[in-house]
Amino acid sequence: MDTAEQELDIIAHTRSEVLNRKELTGENLFLAWGYPTAFFLFIEFIALIVWNENWCNWLWAGIPIVGIPLMMYFINEDYERTRRRTLNQNIILMMWVFIGFASFIGGFAMGCAELFEQFFCTFMSLLCGMGCYMTGIILHFKPKTICGIIGAVLSVVPLFFQGELWPWQLLITAIITVIVLIIPGHMYRHFVKQSTF
Repeated sequence: MDTAEQELDIIAHTRSEVLNRKELTGENLFLAWGYPTAFFLFIEFIALIVWNENWCNWLWAGIPIVGIPLMMYFINEDYERTRRRTLNQNIILMMWVFIGFASFIGGFAMGCAELFEQFFCTFMSLLCGMGCYMTGIILHFKPKTICGIIGAVLSVVPLFFQGELWPWQLLITAIITVIVLIIPGHMYRHFVKQSTF
């Protein structure tokens, strides 16, 4: 093997190590929460429009059932790759763990207190908007910050759909989730991929 081939092998090996050492940046957490949230809220909206049965109101519980294991998978995968976390990474992780559990516990508490239809969608939209905003601030990524502000502002919209219009809150919240979690999540993944090459 000549010197040029050895140098190319060293470059390829070094590049592979750098890519494998990529630190947790939060983009996978956005998608881990964004897709299940949008999916289950949309399914609940359709189910309520079609059947209008009480059991349809509990379809939202699929969000943490799918989101929490996905989040734990991405956290473990990133930790296995890096074996270390920075203060910013820990702040982002703890914030999204808090948001996940707060949504889960808040949803059940509101359901038991018969406040679910009035406030849950606004509560969840506001939590996600604040999380997106704070993640954008911590990571210095303006699109996340802007999407977080938009989500926080839009979180009041579901309050205007009460009574018989309540199922529309779910559709509005699913759209807010796309704006606050899915779009910035994909934008940040693209940004991270571009910056590793």
